[in-house]
Amino acid sequence: MTDSNGAADSRTWPHHELGKELSNWGRWGDDDEIGTLNFVTPEKRVAAARLVTTGKNFDLGMAFDKDGPFTPGGFRTNPQHVMTLLPSDTAGCPDGMISADDMVVLGLQSATQWDSLAHVGYDGLFYNNVPARAVNSFVGAAKNSFAKAVEHLISRGVLLDIAALKGVDRLPDSYEITAADLSAAEERQGVRVESGDILCLRTGSYQWFLEGDREHFMGDEPGPGLDTCRWLYDREVAALALDNWACEVYPCPIEGAIIPFHQVAIRDMGLTLGEMFNFESLAADCAQDGDWEFLFCAPGLKVTGSVGSPVTPMALK
Repeated sequence: MTDSNGAADSRTWPHHELGKELSNWGRWGDDDEIGTLNFVTPEKRVAAARLVTTGKNFDLGMAFDKDGPFTPGGFRTNPQHVMTLLPSDTAGCPDGMISADDMVVLGLQSATQWDSLAHVGYDGLFYNNVPARAVNSFVGAAKNSFAKAVEHLISRGVLLDIAALKGVDRLPDSYEITAADLSAAEERQGVRVESGDILCLRTGSYQWFLEGDREHFMGDEPGPGLDTCRWLYDREVAALALDNWACEVYPCPIEGAIIPFHQVAIRDMGLTLGEMFNFESLAADCAQDGDWEFLFCAPGLKVTGSVGSPVTPMALK
């Protein structure tokens, strides 16, 4: 936070203190730009691939279209699909050939998406001591671009269904998920989150979007609080994906703070975060067969200098 003169607030923030404790700066070298995705080793990918035994596939993403999650007048807009070449435009070809082309105008975080390590920071710095000036209008993110993360977002995925843990279809608005909840979900489901895993947390919030209530989906939401950060750090989670819009409990329970979980996870831990994933069909299948692990594939787009990326993620069992 800043005062009216633009100076940083001098108070001691609990999330900044926690961030110092859980910092991964320098852990993989001073030039590292992928953070906890370093936990996804070749051996981890081989083991993840062996989880595919039935060929079942689950699409975990939103459609990229005008009916996306954002309401008019906000800081983001829904994707716009435009035809640039129609079959009628190619009429008259000697051999009868027809063709079509199209384009999409979209923000890179306008539907199911990943946050890069250049998305959120504080005190003028992003992950691994990268200064704010490294993100500018000339090159975008000169450091910590999402393009660096693309090849690393294939690993073992584990789904923890926190809504089911609590015996509800969806968690109440602003419910704060704790480390105890994560451990309890593991015990209930008979699965353990391990180093290099991509952790998927189901809150049930995506149901609001499926029901057409964008205002509720984009409003107050359940999600992880700061209490989960040490758990994620200790388990060496490679990336975290949620089924809500902000990947953390909202509104923030710390007065005056803005997305403090993002600040610790992205800026200090180097943890790639995913938002607006659809876990409904996957959760139903996992509950039926009792198998909560799968091959998770969600590379995203290699956009140079990007601070986020749209993605159509897949879970294979």
